Amino acid sequence: MSDATSCCHAGSAPALTAAARGRRRPGRAWLDFLARMVAAIETRRQLAAMDDRMLSDIGISRAEALREAERRPWDLVPPPRPPWRDR
Repeated sequence: MSDATSCCHAGSAPALTAAARGRRRPGRAWLDFLARMVAAIETRRQLAAMDDRMLSDIGISRAEALREAERRPWDLVPPPRPPWRDR
């Protein structure tokens, strides 16, 4: 066995550099997006199921909760809040 091949085990993958470990695989972004969609579906269902007291506790109206619950799963960017709601 030569010195060039004696440092690695036969058939093993080369060790990854720090830069390679930090890179994401191409399909990972898609899986992350799907996971966020599933989380959005679940939390929007929970929001729609809250009673008026619970909604009041978190500072939103029934209409706002239903509007949020009706959004498409891939619509993950929060809509802008009206300025009067920030007071």
